[in-house]
Amino acid sequence: MKKHLGIGLAALALAAALSGCGGSPGTTTTASPAATSASPAAGMSASAAPSTASPGKAAVDLKTASSSAGNIVVDAAGMSVYYFTKDVKDSGTSACTAACLAAWPPVLTTAATPAAEGVTGTLGTITTPAGAKQVTLNGLPLYYFAKDKNPGDILGQGVSGVWYLASPAGEMIRTAGSGY
Repeated sequence: MKKHLGIGLAALALAAALSGCGGSPGTTTTASPAATSASPAAGMSASAAPSTASPGKAAVDLKTASSSAGNIVVDAAGMSVYYFTKDVKDSGTSACTAACLAAWPPVLTTAATPAAEGVTGTLGTITTPAGAKQVTLNGLPLYYFAKDKNPGDILGQGVSGVWYLASPAGEMIRTAGSGY
């Protein structure tokens, strides 16, 4: 019973944090990927959350991985991240709002500057209406797909012709995907 209550409370907290995901103007970008901490991203279980960085070493928000779609960007736990074609580059806002966020949770960080290994695109953040920092790559917000349950899953690739994996250079990978 305690486990079910904990899961329900976590879901409620997540729903409250993600409500009204319109973002605020301006995208903060960085050229130097140095960070001091990272938080588990929305949609990840505590057991899949990245571990705390060792002293003197920055925590990693993003890294690269090989997939059937090629080399892609994943979070520290290996979960794939996606672009939404309806987002506008450098607008400082997310076009994914309301019910969209249940299927496509934002990639979040608590770091002042997102950190990455092997990602050559420009990292930054936008602020969600709830005050969280959503990670951006080349000026576009990044998201998870709720149906990706394990590291390496790429079930969101090509969904509805508007969701695509991110390449390490920050480009959309528009190869064939699951295509829901």
